[in-house]
Amino acid sequence: QVRLVESGGGLVQAGGSLRLSCAASGRIFRIDFMGWYRQAPGKQRELVAGITSGASTNYADSVKGRFTFSRDNAENTAYLQMNSLKPEDTAVYYCAAMILGATYWGQGTQVTVSS
Repeated sequence: QVRLVESGGGLVQAGGSLRLSCAASGRIFRIDFMGWYRQAPGKQRELVAGITSGASTNYADSVKGRFTFSRDNAENTAYLQMNSLKPEDTAVYYCAAMILGATYWGQGTQVTVSS
C-alpha cells in the first residue's frame, strides 16, 4: 500500500558528494516520521537522519555538519545530501517512513566511498 523508492547511491571518492532521494507513494495520509538509515557489512542498521512531523531534524553525530536531510511534503519525497564523504560512510542506505503507526522501508541503495 505504501512504497518507498530510493535512488542516488553510487561510488564516490572520499571528500565527494552524493544526493539520495526517497519517493513515497501509495495510501499516504500523513507521514509521522521520515528518515534515512544505513547498514554497513557486519554492523547494525543505524539512524543517519530523521524528522518527526512538527519537530526538528535529528542527525547521527558521525554525520553532523556533513549530511543534510530535507523533505518535500507536497511530493512526499525526502532527500539526503551527503558532503565530505568518508570511507566509513560506506553502507546500504535505507529510507524509512512511519505512517499511521506502521513503518515502511525502501529497498536500499548502496553508497561506496573509496579512499
